[in-house]
Amino acid sequence: MSALIARQAQPSLAERLADLAVQALIDEADLSPKPGLVDRRGNGAHDDLHLGLMHASAVALWPTFKAMADAALIAGEVSQPLREILGGLGRDGEAEMLRVTKGVNTHRGAIWALGLLSAAAALDADAPDARRISNTAAALARLDDPAAPHNPDSHGARVCRRYGVLGAREQAQHGFPAVIDHGLPQLLASRREGAGEQNARLDALLAIMSQLTDTCVLHRAGLEGLTRMQQGARAVLAAGGAASLAGRRQLRALDHAMLALNASPGGAADLLAATLFLDRLAPAAPAPIGSN
Repeated sequence: MSALIARQAQPSLAERLADLAVQALIDEADLSPKPGLVDRRGNGAHDDLHLGLMHASAVALWPTFKAMADAALIAGEVSQPLREILGGLGRDGEAEMLRVTKGVNTHRGAIWALGLLSAAAALDADAPDARRISNTAAALARLDDPAAPHNPDSHGARVCRRYGVLGAREQAQHGFPAVIDHGLPQLLASRREGAGEQNARLDALLAIMSQLTDTCVLHRAGLEGLTRMQQGARAVLAAGGAASLAGRRQLRALDHAMLALNASPGGAADLLAATLFLDRLAPAAPAPIGSN
């Protein structure tokens, strides 16, 4: 009887995926020192965010990620109805986030990215491979959501029009290349080189920043901020990464530059959370992830 009770107490697949998504958000927030971003040292370039608020927001999104994974399990495949359900759940999650944060946008981009990836991971539970999951998420992202509000005056929309760049939606529609081609490979490479977990995660963030057209930075600091972010991130990695003394000097200089420009790479932070989510997916499932 005790074995049966223990088996029944095991979390469901959707619950495990929600756990991973929330933990990825908390780990991203805690990671320090991040240039221009909220971390354990302080508020970065923000005057309306702090670490406790980031934690509260992440925990509040757990039901949203679980519901998205459950919806994918019920649907069983990429489909238009599933896409519309995910869109509605994402908007509900955003409303809950704003309720908890009293109107502060902490994780709007992360809801989009991690919500899609949670649903995709549920659909690909038999083989939790990062590239396969990102491709499934891309297939979902490319489907239209007729109920999605169209706001041409949003910060992201204005930035994309002004600079002719792709935003978070296109990053997802292309299968999260910043994560698959840059963040994850750098995370694994830095671990192999003995950088230590926190430094490896910082290197992964810098690899994303070095390539990403971050609309958050463009909104706050224009092309000057974006160029400084990308070049500064490359300089840290070229100097040996966050684990090296020379790399730390470059990282400090980048942080000072981001603060001086009032620039915060929020898009890169969301994609680091996606990187950590995908990285933990397979190790968290010694058996096939949907086996219980």
